[in-house]
Amino acid sequence: MLEFTEYTKIFISLFAIIDPVGIIPIIIAFTAGMTAQKRERVGRVASFSVLVILLAALLLGEAILEFFGISIHSFRTAGGILLLLMSINMLIGDKASISPSESTDGDATTSVAIVPLSTPLLAGPGAISTVILDAHKASVPGHYMAMALILFLLSLTVWLTFLIAPWVSQRLGRIGSNIVTRLMGLLLAAIAVEFIAGGLRGLFPALG
Repeated sequence: MLEFTEYTKIFISLFAIIDPVGIIPIIIAFTAGMTAQKRERVGRVASFSVLVILLAALLLGEAILEFFGISIHSFRTAGGILLLLMSINMLIGDKASISPSESTDGDATTSVAIVPLSTPLLAGPGAISTVILDAHKASVPGHYMAMALILFLLSLTVWLTFLIAPWVSQRLGRIGSNIVTRLMGLLLAAIAVEFIAGGLRGLFPALG
């Protein structure tokens, strides 16, 4: 088992990679037009999904990737392509395709919470690969329990972020929210390109 300072470093590094605070404008864009009840549901599902995804990465991540013959670079490239498609919808203003309307059922609301909010935006290739690498730093049960506690705390910060997002959205207003949506679409496109470029460099080292 590692020292307490090491686990603190792991928490800080994962928090920086997931960046729940920095994703608030994107959360606002994807939950625009939702009722408070649906937005709260998205927050609960997203935070729980982040916990489940990262716990799976902790316990089974490497085995799952090996079983399907998938490299983390392929996962990163696929996630980048998905984000790029979402960002295009945000830029052209097709809000119906990125956020459920008032008449949408719970399944669509849940799907937005899982993809793209939970993954690949929050629990993306970077966070998953980091968890897999940190899992190999020790092999005793206590290490895995400490890692699970870290992941639980991270999911809690994600849930708190979703609680803060409506307050920020109210201060922005409709016009401000539309502007943020376009800007975040452009930012999301840039993040997607970085995901794709990083994945391609890993798959084809000659590109680096």
